[in-house]
Amino acid sequence: MLSIRSATLDRIDPATLYRIVRLRLEVFVYEQGIVCEPELDGLDLEPTTTLYWTEVDGDVVATLRVLDDGPVIHIGRVATAKHARGRGHAARLIDAVIGDFPRPIEISAQAYLEKWYGRWGFRRTGPNYLEAGIDHVPMRREAG
Repeated sequence: MLSIRSATLDRIDPATLYRIVRLRLEVFVYEQGIVCEPELDGLDLEPTTTLYWTEVDGDVVATLRVLDDGPVIHIGRVATAKHARGRGHAARLIDAVIGDFPRPIEISAQAYLEKWYGRWGFRRTGPNYLEAGIDHVPMRREAG
């Protein structure tokens, strides 16, 4: 059974948090080789950070986090388990965030995903740049 969930860190079951962090490590550290920046950067601890995740039969298959900085929010740490890609799990999470936060949203997208984020009205706001050795593009979606 598929379920989409969200919560601040203080409201997440420890076992679920473990599965979220494990997925992020699998994707960002082991698969993409990002070792120059810490995955656990302290931002998950902020009281205004919300973690989103998709579970299928109790297994976390996709996740992202929302940093709520006031008038603009930032989506980051979007990750989907390799075996679950192409099934719309991350898209459902983006839809949930847009529904929960009807205001401008910014994202530092991996460049190859620019067109994918464009489905929701995200538009490039600057030139490509390297983050953790990976080509990224700054994007923003206006409210509404």
